[in-house]
Amino acid sequence: MQTRVRLSSVSALVDGPNERPFELLGPHEVEHRGERALAVRAYLPYARRAWILHSEHETLSPMRKIHPAGLFEAICPLPHAKQRPHYQIRITDERGDTRTMHDPYSFEPLLTDYDLYLFGEGTHLDIYRKFGAQMRTVDDVAGVNFAVWAPNAAAASVIGDFNCWNDRQHAMRKHIPSGVWELFIPNIGPGEKYKFQFTLSNGQTIQKTDPHGFASELPPNTASVVADMDRHKWRDDDWMQQRARSNGLDRPISVYEVHLGSWRRGGQCTEGWFGYRELAHQLVEYCQEMGYTHLELLPINEHPFSGSWGYQPVGYYAVTSRYGSPEEFAYFVDHCHQNGIGVILDWVPAHFPRDDHGLRRFDGTALRTRRSASGRTS
Repeated sequence: MQTRVRLSSVSALVDGPNERPFELLGPHEVEHRGERALAVRAYLPYARRAWILHSEHETLSPMRKIHPAGLFEAICPLPHAKQRPHYQIRITDERGDTRTMHDPYSFEPLLTDYDLYLFGEGTHLDIYRKFGAQMRTVDDVAGVNFAVWAPNAAAASVIGDFNCWNDRQHAMRKHIPSGVWELFIPNIGPGEKYKFQFTLSNGQTIQKTDPHGFASELPPNTASVVADMDRHKWRDDDWMQQRARSNGLDRPISVYEVHLGSWRRGGQCTEGWFGYRELAHQLVEYCQEMGYTHLELLPINEHPFSGSWGYQPVGYYAVTSRYGSPEEFAYFVDHCHQNGIGVILDWVPAHFPRDDHGLRRFDGTALRTRRSASGRTS
């Protein structure tokens, strides 16, 4: 155990690319002056001074800058209990403002080996609960766990308003060999805008929206948005209990297909669109009047070009922000169900747009086709 930091590790962090930021940042057991100690390192490019605030006894340990780019280190007493060290980082920035924050690099990964195994096998049926931006509370610390699959990227970072879109401040760890990148960022929550920035093997950097994200900015803005998917309180228990009987092949079904943005105009949203809440009441009333049992919505996945009617998705888990938030869309579905109307969603798995922030060349490489022995491609 050494206190000396390898220059190659510092260079990989500051100059990039770096797929193992946890090897340098966060708490590390070291040998200091002949005794075991804890070296805590943090990359703080905007800090003028920094301290480690020990949660147990509210004491401060000053951090020294060990690299001019903003890499700080403090040597602290080794905790007695074999658990994650509980501390915060207090910084004073160049303007003299002081703030205290938890260290993202003091938290263990939340994805398990079993999660990664099932994902690699292609059988993880709840991957939408693991990837993307998942709100989590770890050791009483609330934050967001980010995870994304980009196997051919040389480095990955989460960028957003919370770090001034600085790609060096929240570098992600790569799970090898799965190609999944992950980082828990404490003290952020719903409404935060973010993207993933990837460094490619040729040194080029690209920025992508989250393919597993639950919300996005209103186009033409392209950032993903952290969303709380538990805000809506569902009241459609009766519908869910009798859904199998209502949708049976022995029951009549009459489906009304509709594009939400052009069915009616004159709403308060951008471009005169009606919002999900307004549309819920209008469409339920119309379906009941006309005798329809189900609504079929043209694709509502987030998409950059309104003229595509949703047939060019940039992600499959975010409803378009054109008509409101995920919570408001939940209200739409809930209101339909409470009034006996089923909801069918069109899904577009076959293609996506060429927009740079979307799925095209997501980690710098193109999707490849596989040719079977019969000569067919898949």
